[in-house]
Amino acid sequence: MKLRTTLAALMATAALSGAAFAECELTLKSSDTHPDGYPTVAAVQVMGEMIKERSGGRICIEVFHSAQLGEEKDTIEQTKFGVIDMNRVSMGPFNNIIEETKVVSLPFIFRGTDHMHRVMDGPIGEEILAAFEPHGFIGLAYFDGGSRSFYNSQKPIDSIDDLAGMKVRVMQSDVFVDMMSALGANATPMPYGEVYSALQTGVIDGAENNWPSFESSGHYEVAGYYTLNEHLIVPEALVMSKVSWDKLTPEDQALIRQAAKDSVAINRELWAAREKVSEEKIRAAGVQIIDNIDKTPFIEAMVPVYEKHANTPKLQDLVTRIQATE
Repeated sequence: MKLRTTLAALMATAALSGAAFAECELTLKSSDTHPDGYPTVAAVQVMGEMIKERSGGRICIEVFHSAQLGEEKDTIEQTKFGVIDMNRVSMGPFNNIIEETKVVSLPFIFRGTDHMHRVMDGPIGEEILAAFEPHGFIGLAYFDGGSRSFYNSQKPIDSIDDLAGMKVRVMQSDVFVDMMSALGANATPMPYGEVYSALQTGVIDGAENNWPSFESSGHYEVAGYYTLNEHLIVPEALVMSKVSWDKLTPEDQALIRQAAKDSVAINRELWAAREKVSEEKIRAAGVQIIDNIDKTPFIEAMVPVYEKHANTPKLQDLVTRIQATE
């Protein structure tokens, strides 16, 4: 059966299964900041259907989308202590916890989405997933998070000079703060859920994110300029609390790990489709798209960011191996 057919069937089942959690012996709580229908949310919902089916109905996943359980920084803490069982989080908020995640969060570390997939699907990706466990998390899989670019409410950004002095929201990560400083902007770390009102009221001038997030958050309504410089291609991490993981049998651990791996292809298909829809909607809304930008000065400006954050032989080796991946 083709992936698209399988996906449609599983999504239909997932849509009808909201009231069925009481029938399960174990229901795992999973968090995501994005809204219902977003590719990461839908992929975990489909994964939950896989797990329910493969466990004979014993194990279910209840997905709390739209930051119902808190913003990413808060849910990471809750996941570590087993209050939340599973979490889909961008790599950025993990940067100050798990040093290996800093490398795949470095600007322009990936040459494109295909390059990112080859790296994260291979030994390097497995190595980074394993690095989560000593910190209280089980790394299960990587989801697509698209290419992140700058958007703002003030003016077109055609070059680094246009960023000078601008207040730009970034994820709560030292890597991203230093990235903005290297570009001459004023980084403003801020939870994702606060960005719309901050743009609307002028607390910040701009932010950076991918097509689907720019669209689903409504940020394009208050930020009319989008510059496709694609400075970040950061994989999303799907993790489980080690507290919750250790309560499972080895057989159930293997079942969940395999279902997580199987959900990756679903996420990628959903992501590719959603990117197209979001881009069309944003362009139709009249947002000015700057898509002929020279990335070279942006890349050259990142040298001090790499020097600061890939500052050990282990991290430097990771950078070298990622860049050498064909």
